[in-house]
Amino acid sequence: MEEPIKVLITDDNEVVREGLKSIFDGHKDIEVVGQAVDGLDALEKAEKLRPDVILMDGQMPRMDGPTAIRAIKKIMPDVKILFLTVYGDYAGDALASGASWYLTKDCRRQDLLEAIRALAQSARLKAKPAG
Repeated sequence: MEEPIKVLITDDNEVVREGLKSIFDGHKDIEVVGQAVDGLDALEKAEKLRPDVILMDGQMPRMDGPTAIRAIKKIMPDVKILFLTVYGDYAGDALASGASWYLTKDCRRQDLLEAIRALAQSARLKAKPAG
């Protein structure tokens, strides 16, 4: 059996972080390895926890999502980052900064789960040697 997908949740809103975590709790193939309160916190925790997928909010104190994405991708170029935004704001900046995909926060639970699984699968396929 494959290792669970390690996810780091980044959002400055505790209710959002806990809500996202509760979505993943019932799924054995996804493990929330940490939560970050802003971009700087995400950068520190990403280095330490080495997640497969990072969920990233856009507008946060200290360091916003697109800035954090650029910083994280410099040290972890293969990590997959799923940008979560309220109205699609910052999505263009996030994708230009290195985010792998984006969803709006009003997405369906199933869309979120499928996006995380697809991103992790693409990372694992890339990591496997050919042949």
